[in-house]
Amino acid sequence: MQQDRYLQPHQARQRPATTYEDLLGDAIERAFADGVQDLATLVERLNDSGLSAPSGRAWTEDNYREEMGKLAQAN
Repeated sequence: MQQDRYLQPHQARQRPATTYEDLLGDAIERAFADGVQDLATLVERLNDSGLSAPSGRAWTEDNYREEMGKLAQAN
């Protein structure tokens, strides 16, 4: 009988997470834990957290999507 195999997220990493990635992940996790379910509210929560977008500007839905795409390629 063949066992199902599951990939743990950390197994797929090409490198350790940066401090910025850890802080961003923590902010996103807190928002989800508080029941945030839509992008507009998530972006609002990121802005309220004090963690700015990589450009140093406020988060927008567009730059959030762009950043998630970049991070997906980097890992």
